[in-house]
Amino acid sequence: MTTLNNKKVIIIGDRDGIPGPAIEECVKTVDGVEVVFASTECFV
Repeated sequence: MTTLNNKKVIIIGDRDGIPGPAIEECVKTVDGVEVVFASTECFV
């Protein structure tokens, strides 16, 4: 994931899909990525 190197990211997960914390754990494995906001929302 070289496109995320040295970037700040905002993560919005879906309650019925992939939750925000799960996406955050995956993104944290990329060097230089800073997660500034992560949340799980319900889109109805």
